[in-house]
Amino acid sequence: MVAVKGILLKNGRALILKRADDDEIGGGTWEFSGGKLEFGESPQEALKREFKEETGIDVEIKKLLYVTSFKTNPNMQVVLITYLCDCANCDVKLSLEHSDWMWANREEVKNRISQGIADDIGVNDLWEIFSED
Repeated sequence: MVAVKGILLKNGRALILKRADDDEIGGGTWEFSGGKLEFGESPQEALKREFKEETGIDVEIKKLLYVTSFKTNPNMQVVLITYLCDCANCDVKLSLEHSDWMWANREEVKNRISQGIADDIGVNDLWEIFSED
């Protein structure tokens, strides 16, 4: 499976979303916006669609940050493509898929996202893109 995520920055703070507590996959965890590619979509089209569905935001994709892969179980591997994004109008309107959101600085991102995502950010030397305050 191929999935995309976007790190949307506003004044050095990243938009992170909290999955609804009753979500079967990762309920109550914090993440960057994104999701699976639908058949026939490019990664960029999928990311723009997912951002719009999850947050109501039309994003501009600035650049590819990194690609990684991981197993979700012994028979399923996910290839995850992560992009840096920007927006002109960053007013968040959450879908029911998420229960909360915040513009997080570096420490808030580190303290809320999963260790696997934090490791990917560190391995790819990206912590400096996030504001310290």
